[in-house]
Amino acid sequence: MKKGADFIKNITLLGQFSFSLITPLLLCLAFCWWLTAHTPAGGWIYIPGFFFGLGGSGMFAYKFYLSVIKKDEADKTDKHKKISFNDHL
Repeated sequence: MKKGADFIKNITLLGQFSFSLITPLLLCLAFCWWLTAHTPAGGWIYIPGFFFGLGGSGMFAYKFYLSVIKKDEADKTDKHKKISFNDHL
C-alpha cells in the first residue's frame, strides 16, 4: 500500500514540476499573441517572448534546485547531530 501511495505522490510532484516549468513560457507566448492581435507589433515579438519565457522557466528550475539542496543539507545535519542530555528538547 505504501508503494502505491509513494507512486501517486511522485507522479503528482512530477506533474506539478512540469506544469511549473511550462507555465512561464506559455504565459509569455500568450502575451505576445495578445500584443500582435491588438497592436501593430510584428511577429518578431515572439522571439523575445520565447526567451523571456525560457528565462522564467530557468529561474523556477534554479530555485527548485536550491530548495532541494537546502533540504538535503538540513537532513544531513539533523542526521549527524548528536542528542545530548540537555539538547533533546
